[in-house]
Amino acid sequence: MMHPEIRELLDRVYAAWGDADAFAALYRPDATVVMPGVFRQGRAAVRDSMAAAWAGPLRGSRAVDEPVDVRVLGDTAVVVSRAAIVLAGQDSPAPGAERIATWVLTRSPGEDWAVAAYTNTPAAA
Repeated sequence: MMHPEIRELLDRVYAAWGDADAFAALYRPDATVVMPGVFRQGRAAVRDSMAAAWAGPLRGSRAVDEPVDVRVLGDTAVVVSRAAIVLAGQDSPAPGAERIATWVLTRSPGEDWAVAAYTNTPAAA
């Protein structure tokens, strides 16, 4: 069973999909995002890149994400998930769109969990 606060954070991330400010607020100020050909460092960079994506190729899209492994290590959690983006007008991800993602989540005493790092890579066909 997934730690309820971890599930809540992931639910909040995907509920914020399409709203760059709300989305980026769930990331630490020093967060990193690494995807094929992409490196973003810092909450502002995450916000700006997502705002551009949602104004362009990801307009009207939604994300799907299913955790397959969750490890809580004190105030750090590592989540591995199968993820994809469903583009506007589609009912499911396009063939080859599935990714394997790794989330590193942290919390400081008295604070909520936040995304410290996110990376993904194409899933094997």
